[in-house]
Amino acid sequence: MTRTLPATAIIGAGISGLTSGKQLTDYGVPYTCFETSDRIGGNWAFENPNGYSSAYRSLHIDTSKHQLSFRDFPMPEDYPDFPHHTQIKQYLDDYADAFGLLGSIEFENGVEHAERLPGGGWELTTQRGETRRFDLLVVANGHHWDARWPDFPGNFDGIEMHAHHYVDHQTPHDFTGKRILVVGLGNSAADISVELSSRTLRNEVTLSTRSGAWVVPKYYGGEPADRYYRTIPQIPLAWQRKLMQLTIPMAGRPEKFGLPTPNHKFFEAHPTQSLELPLRLGSGDITPRPDISRLDGTTVHFDDGTAGDFDIIIYATGYNITFPFFDEDFISAPGNRIDLYKRMFYPGYDDLIFHGFAQATPTLFPFVEAQARCVGAYAVGNYRPPSVEEMRRVIDADMQMYTGHMLDRPRHTQQLDYFVYEHDMRTRELPAGLRRARRDGGIRWAQVAGDGHPGMKEPA
Repeated sequence: MTRTLPATAIIGAGISGLTSGKQLTDYGVPYTCFETSDRIGGNWAFENPNGYSSAYRSLHIDTSKHQLSFRDFPMPEDYPDFPHHTQIKQYLDDYADAFGLLGSIEFENGVEHAERLPGGGWELTTQRGETRRFDLLVVANGHHWDARWPDFPGNFDGIEMHAHHYVDHQTPHDFTGKRILVVGLGNSAADISVELSSRTLRNEVTLSTRSGAWVVPKYYGGEPADRYYRTIPQIPLAWQRKLMQLTIPMAGRPEKFGLPTPNHKFFEAHPTQSLELPLRLGSGDITPRPDISRLDGTTVHFDDGTAGDFDIIIYATGYNITFPFFDEDFISAPGNRIDLYKRMFYPGYDDLIFHGFAQATPTLFPFVEAQARCVGAYAVGNYRPPSVEEMRRVIDADMQMYTGHMLDRPRHTQQLDYFVYEHDMRTRELPAGLRRARRDGGIRWAQVAGDGHPGMKEPA
């Protein structure tokens, strides 16, 4: 029996779109990657013209290169342990060149609207005003670009901005000599607070946090600390978390630096990695405060009854998962919740794959590479998901395993452990999907005739 290959569209040329494209290229699947920008890299393309990059000028990756590398394209050995964002961008450029991916990317031609056709397949409207049809759609538009803003009572008369728009101490505002409040305690909040607290800028920097956070060092025993991090899939995650919760105080409790006690145990929220934040707090360069209770002109009131006057508030409060090309009543992610089988498949739609929508620990890079292997296998009929009912059962079970112990916050809805996920996909899910495909047949791609549909290509 001769199988056909689906004409495939990928939305986005960030790390998810690139790894999907690489696997489809390996399998000989015809595809087009639609990218709104004039370059690849998504979030890692500093000052990306499409506005999607959250990178600031001084940004270094918080994960070491040892955990970050794609498995089939190791990061250069001469890179430092924690590469600068320009080095990450160069790494992605080299990846695209090595696997010949650029020829399948249409730059400055993003997808403005995606409509599912009644008989299956997709009609896409692009930036150039074109209408294109495809059999399979891979959504890889990322989830760190649509800034999420808090809603505090009152009004602030100074400057309010989101960390997404922060570039350096002069952009988008001149921060020199200002009274600055940073809201949040994730990695971006820590980095920006540290940078702006430099005495040479003559700033007063205050850091406000709602839930607190466990701050972990980037180095331990002279090595990148994440080199010691690896969960064991064969041992229940709850046991491994308990062990970590017993040992983490050795790295220093947040209260020692003046931060509030976290309202959660270690690994019940995403930890913050910072070498310098404890030092700046301990040196008095950053003043810690609890959550904001209300805004009043230039005065900010905090939950502990204290107050302060500020010129600028920077909200490092995370991002929304957004699909601007879908009608909201078709597919959306309210509260950052979208129920996907293996974080990829939307039950009921066999011609749609989501790629890269997770907060993977320790890093997103090898996670999207693991998902890409499934994208390629699915496209050529070597993988088939289970029934819709079974997909929904597994979605609930996986959500409980990965996020059931975590704070109920939009930031944590997509949390998962990469090592457990990759082991599950490699040893169980992909082999089971192959057996299902052989038993039931691969996905029967809908044939949609006429109207410029590129059709399906016979395998070489």
